[in-house]
Amino acid sequence: MNSFWRDRSVLITGGTGLLGSCLVSKLLEAASNVVCLVRDWVPQSELVRSRRIEQVNTVRGDIADRDLIERALGEYEVEIVFHLAAQAIVGVANRNPVSTFSTNIGGTWNLLEACRRSPKVVSIAVASSDKAYGDQEHLPYNETMPLQGRHPYDVSKSCADLIAQTYAASYNLPVAITRCGNFYGGGDLNWNRVVPGTIRSIIRGERPIIRSDGNFVRDYFYIEDGAAAYMLLAERLASDPALRGQAFNFSNESQISVLEIVNLILRKMKSSLSPEVLNQASNEIRHQYLSAERARNQLKWHPQFTLDTGLDRTLAWYREFLGAPAAMAQAGRG
Repeated sequence: MNSFWRDRSVLITGGTGLLGSCLVSKLLEAASNVVCLVRDWVPQSELVRSRRIEQVNTVRGDIADRDLIERALGEYEVEIVFHLAAQAIVGVANRNPVSTFSTNIGGTWNLLEACRRSPKVVSIAVASSDKAYGDQEHLPYNETMPLQGRHPYDVSKSCADLIAQTYAASYNLPVAITRCGNFYGGGDLNWNRVVPGTIRSIIRGERPIIRSDGNFVRDYFYIEDGAAAYMLLAERLASDPALRGQAFNFSNESQISVLEIVNLILRKMKSSLSPEVLNQASNEIRHQYLSAERARNQLKWHPQFTLDTGLDRTLAWYREFLGAPAAMAQAGRG
């Protein structure tokens, strides 16, 4: 860490989520003054379990409340903003599109409008997603490709992404966009995601569930690499106006099917269980992975963790969190 972050006032929306909790940890290590906008009290979230929530300023409320956001930005003299708050589950978005649009799209314009009225803000990193690209004829995704989400979650991210670009282009707001693959790592409590769901099933002695046919290809990205990427982008954005409105893919630039990652976890945990393939997924993109060439060239960014090392750290976290038997923990270290 460098001196840039020391004593900086930083607002994180979505601080109880997987990425938010990890960012809080990194920012506290860097001696930042952290403010978290928290809607729900999630006692099992890593932010609460680690008691780091006691080290940050907590603003209770919803991303839909623009007056609240503007008050928080002003009273805490916020300079850096990480906008992570979102409804992040594809299945939930399919069942509840309106609430997803309200949070992911409306929440983004509320946040950016509040920032536009807050002159101390010098850097805003907005979380988009690889899903914003939708289906593309050619892969990997790069930042010049059109945003063409078609299903509820994908569309919500395409729209939020474009709104962030609008505020940069029309109002010169210091905002940049991140597009990352599927985050994984210790602290993810969304059990219908493949990595935490698979680990929990194996620890319980149950067959892991694959909702799709197992052949959907994704780009898995370790959460600590994600937090470091966000901090690097926000730091560079604060001093380089040329980055305003730009989007950056962050990725290990690898592609792996759902069935492959489940089998990898099974091998790491020395489990003889076999996955149960439901083939029930709908409204999801079949094949995705990202090029991080722009981030490598412009930001001099590169990941610190491979899929193998990231999964090892992730398994260790879940063994402790779920109270895995000693034999299972020992097998997972083999």
